Amino acid sequence: MWNILKQTIRAGILTEPAPEPDEALRVEAQAIGQELLQILGQALTIRAVDAGSCNGCELEMHALGNPYYNLEGLGIQFVASPRHADMLLVTGPVSRNMEVALRRTFEATPAPRLVVAIGDCGCTGGIFGESAASCGRVSNVIPVDVAVPGCPPAPIEILRGILTAVRRRQQ
Repeated sequence: MWNILKQTIRAGILTEPAPEPDEALRVEAQAIGQELLQILGQALTIRAVDAGSCNGCELEMHALGNPYYNLEGLGIQFVASPRHADMLLVTGPVSRNMEVALRRTFEATPAPRLVVAIGDCGCTGGIFGESAASCGRVSNVIPVDVAVPGCPPAPIEILRGILTAVRRRQQ
């Protein structure tokens, strides 16, 4: 224990400083939230479905909940049941084992429902493509309204994809 303490005192703090706040990003996120509330007039509820991803996209989705993006403050909530959801966020190439579960989740989501495929794997099948173990992209299994490419896409891109889907529903 003492050796670790001595080493810590000798080496000092080895972490890098925190990044400066990006005011433009905060303003954009707030504008997206305001537009969502104007279009929907209520909170947007989302059910996230991991259909076989590497969890890179899920990490970026979870980042939407931190104070930097403040998804809850924008009137967007993640829900545990597809029966309470307005939108499905689907990540990963759809594995054969998740095909039926994804279809059931889609069918359990009340109409009018929106589906956003996230990440290169969800949009195109990514490096996995279609095989005996993979159905490929999400649109091979259920209809997709918006695809958000990237490996993984940045949280602000996911937020833009959500807004794009909501705008399409309005039209």
